[in-house]
Amino acid sequence: MKALLVVTGRGLGGDAAIAINTIKALEKKGVQCEIALDESAPGTLFEKNGYSWHKISIPQAGGHAATKLSAAKGALKLLTATFKARSLIKKLNVDFVVGVLGGGAIVGSLGSKFAGKPAFSLISTPLDTKVCPKFNKCFLFPENDTYRLESLPKNMERSFYPLSDNVGHGDVNKALLKLKEFPIFDENKKTILFSSGSSLFEGMADGIKLASKCSDKYNLVLVGLPLKDEYLDGMDDKKIIYAGYIDWLNDLFKFADLAVLTDDGISIEESLTSNTPIVTLTRIKWGRYQNMAGVYKGAIIESEVSDVCKSIEEAFDNMDSLRENTYKYAKLCSEAGDELASKILKELE
Repeated sequence: MKALLVVTGRGLGGDAAIAINTIKALEKKGVQCEIALDESAPGTLFEKNGYSWHKISIPQAGGHAATKLSAAKGALKLLTATFKARSLIKKLNVDFVVGVLGGGAIVGSLGSKFAGKPAFSLISTPLDTKVCPKFNKCFLFPENDTYRLESLPKNMERSFYPLSDNVGHGDVNKALLKLKEFPIFDENKKTILFSSGSSLFEGMADGIKLASKCSDKYNLVLVGLPLKDEYLDGMDDKKIIYAGYIDWLNDLFKFADLAVLTDDGISIEESLTSNTPIVTLTRIKWGRYQNMAGVYKGAIIESEVSDVCKSIEEAFDNMDSLRENTYKYAKLCSEAGDELASKILKELE
């Protein structure tokens, strides 16, 4: 059996990680997977994982940050994109298509419809949630408001994010050795990881700067490449360990005593699977509020950036309860990829 995954984004961050984890879950069940990215995507994460890809057109409307104007511009490119996808689907003669988030989900839905092939959509943005269920079965990820409805609309089913098999199995000793390379790291202090994903957003940089002024009790570790270099301005390198973009994040999740993350995305489940409690800083990415604490109940404390110091202390005061709840979600999250692949294949029977 062969599938085509149509993936939004540049092939660098969370969208690519979700696609790769889905591919690996399908491969374990004997499915051969092909990948389609936008022709402008560098596809770095796919390349690092040994995957090649086909270049088509996958317009983006801005995801959660979409406006009516950006959505309209994306729609103008959609017709061409749909027929490029249709041609690729027919050329590869795949058995089914999986569209991954945003533009990838929409192009996958429409292209497969015109190619006469079954499709599934992994959705999380307002636009893909509106469009894709009209054409095929959709799996809804937690950051979408619809996820929290008591009864879901037709063609929708909830899913946690598919994770890689090594998530939750980080090597604390490797993280310790890496952290010891930074002169200010203190083994006798608890460690807090700050991350907004592969990219560093301004609000996360502001959050760790505030935390560095509140207390000297913790090792404060920041990861991610800044969207703008000036986000690093004013960062006290005598109090903050800036590690940049790292390939030992799973080890750091396992080592950290607490993770301060954005209120969205796959990093939340990566932290939970490592049994690391979380403070989420809300409204960092395009001002949106996702209410992840309402999904992973008891394992997350929500905070505005301005309240980060207070929220960190609250987390450590309630660490036993928070950690206990991470164990519940760790199992559910670690099994999500295999469960998603099983549901897709069962629908095809």
